[in-house]
Amino acid sequence: HVAGYALALDMTERGLQNDAKKAGMPWSLAKGLDTFCPLSDLIPASAVPDCSRLELWLTVDGAPRQRASTALMLFPVPKLIAFLSTQLTLEAGDLILTGTPEGVGP
Repeated sequence: HVAGYALALDMTERGLQNDAKKAGMPWSLAKGLDTFCPLSDLIPASAVPDCSRLELWLTVDGAPRQRASTALMLFPVPKLIAFLSTQLTLEAGDLILTGTPEGVGP
């Protein structure tokens, strides 16, 4: 059961990430700082007629940064959910982040 859809920003602190990579260390901390995964309000699944054709965009201070469509994803959203549900126990409230559209920052 899918309750709804939301957008999340999976942030990375590139300086920490690069330092950790150079040191041969895990770079998990570069992705896990406070406030590093802001999440939009949930859009109920009933309000989304086709999750495989959603337009997604990000603006920062009114300037466009990213724009893409779920139609461009390698795997359709329902297929991703079906696959993950065979590998993981998905429970109410779980989030699935699918990746970044074209235009990820430096």
